[in-house]
Amino acid sequence: MKSNSCGARRPGRYSRFGSVVALLCAVGILTACQTQRQMVSQHEDYLAAAGFIVRPANTSARETMLERLPPHRFVRRSKGEDVYYVYADPLVCDCLYVGTQKAYDQYRRDRLARHLADEEELTAESYYDSSWSWAAWGPGFADGPDFGW
Repeated sequence: MKSNSCGARRPGRYSRFGSVVALLCAVGILTACQTQRQMVSQHEDYLAAAGFIVRPANTSARETMLERLPPHRFVRRSKGEDVYYVYADPLVCDCLYVGTQKAYDQYRRDRLARHLADEEELTAESYYDSSWSWAAWGPGFADGPDFGW
């Protein structure tokens, strides 16, 4: 650290740089956490839409059991002849989603449909139309965009 004319120490350039870096890292971490929460929250909306029932971990016994399950993963449990799918969420709602085989199958169908819709949105198809006119799209497009075609 440098000292001023009175002998008091003041932060140097490297100290301020370190503070800025630490602040930027903290902001980045918080942003990533928020994005993860939003993704998990959206995922849980899909669970509820498929027929999963929310069970809050509102007692100490439920909280203990919730902690024993892998977070944000499906676990299959059987009770007699019935099969249930359990999804633990300790991050967003501090709860358990419980669904039957029917709800789980619906969730999977919905997820597949969303995935296919996303793929369709991102898939470019070839298109040829002799009457297509780039000129209609404004200046600079008369002969098509300059992409090296």
